[in-house]
Amino acid sequence: MRKIVLKAGMKVTIMGLGLHGGGASSAEFFLKKGAVVTITDLKKREFLKSSIKRIDEFIKNNRIPSNNVRYVLGQHDINDFTQSDLIIKNPGVPAASLFLKKAREAGIPVETDISIFFSLKDNPIIAVTGSKGKSTTASAIYHCLKSVYPNSRLGGNITVSPLEFADDIEDSDPVVLETSSWQLADLKGNKNFKPKVAVLTNILPDHMDKYSNMNDYIADKKIIFGNQNSNDFAVLNLDDPYSEQIQKGIKAGLYFFSKKRFKSRKKFGAFYRGEYRVHETYGTYLGDDGKTGFLILPDYLNRQTDSSESPKDLRSSVAILEHFPLPGEHNKINLITAALALALFGVKLSVIKRKLGNFKGIEHRLELFYTYRGIRFYNDSAATIPQATIEALKALDKPIFLITGGTDKNLDLTPMAAYLTIPEKIFLLKGSATEKLIAILKNMAVDYYGPYDTLDEAVNNVRKNLYSGVSVLFSPGSASFELFKNEFHRGKKFKQLIRSSFPQ
Repeated sequence: MRKIVLKAGMKVTIMGLGLHGGGASSAEFFLKKGAVVTITDLKKREFLKSSIKRIDEFIKNNRIPSNNVRYVLGQHDINDFTQSDLIIKNPGVPAASLFLKKAREAGIPVETDISIFFSLKDNPIIAVTGSKGKSTTASAIYHCLKSVYPNSRLGGNITVSPLEFADDIEDSDPVVLETSSWQLADLKGNKNFKPKVAVLTNILPDHMDKYSNMNDYIADKKIIFGNQNSNDFAVLNLDDPYSEQIQKGIKAGLYFFSKKRFKSRKKFGAFYRGEYRVHETYGTYLGDDGKTGFLILPDYLNRQTDSSESPKDLRSSVAILEHFPLPGEHNKINLITAALALALFGVKLSVIKRKLGNFKGIEHRLELFYTYRGIRFYNDSAATIPQATIEALKALDKPIFLITGGTDKNLDLTPMAAYLTIPEKIFLLKGSATEKLIAILKNMAVDYYGPYDTLDEAVNNVRKNLYSGVSVLFSPGSASFELFKNEFHRGKKFKQLIRSSFPQ
């Protein structure tokens, strides 16, 4: 296991402060260790002021010398990369950056907050990735896991750096880690990253403004399985068209989730405690009525999870979820996937049933955050690809007013066409993706409002048309960078506008 030696006075350059918390958490972690930290970002101070304020307050509250941190903003200085002891890169920084190249040529290690965590800690990991559903699935796993392991933690792409809790956990405390494709790319070849259970929720076209093709995107996602061995578990989507491609080369036992009862007779290999067993499809699926989640595990895992409730016949299944607290088929899939991961980790089925049955979901993911005189307001700002907006439209009862549109990521928006007749009214935010959406709407002869220059204008026009019983869905189906700092800023802005526009 590769170790990073931390010592007082070491010079650390953090490349990319950002607003998601990773850069600030890294700065706080190294400042607490006595390092002299340089924070550099191409964005200017005004854009980064919330992260800078957080770090400055941390320095003050912990009585750290103010000259232990230095900001280089709006530019990068090559000397900060060639005269440092350690570089911490933000996942959004391209690995091919000239500044990182110069650092490596100078023999300076380039790490991330997650790779630093794994160089210091060896906790049991449940890792979750995927194009969509990873935040909800990871959060549901954590929601259940902490009832069994009170000091378990959740971190990663969900805006909580694992460095925030690295000093507060014991070696046996489980960590649920949500990982983006960028974070996984930075972990390629890192032997320290070895999840006990690794979950890939789905593969959908995303970030095609950054990747040259889907194969490169899939290759980064597959890194989550790269260091697993025969004692680990890989959880895959049986319905995903890329499933067979992803399975190749995985050494862990293969388990699956599906929206329908398993019909495959294909044999899969699974390892347990060094023993290889060939079996039919095991995992979890939705019943024929779509209202019950079932779990099928081999008997050696059934005994591990809850012998009093588990079936003895390997071909039979047990109802694991009969109440789904979140709307939409996609959320049912997220919850049964979480149930499978938890069962493979050894959590009893009775605990899984009880805890997942009261999971309330997370912010910005089809979040019912406000009601006003029979009108329901949903914040789905984390819907940054068209497929996510499609699932949201399928999940809600009519009538629906849809607010959508934003920044293009070089994605195909035509799959939305079949679902754009579901909303009673459509309100568009301006953006490069919106222009593509307008062409689709015009071709379908579907009316729309906008596009509006601001979210305030869109909400004002929604307000003029509302009546009791409507579901107002803010699901952009695209990125946010032309009008907002990120999807979380976008979602918070929407919630603020609604609450101020419709006071109770």
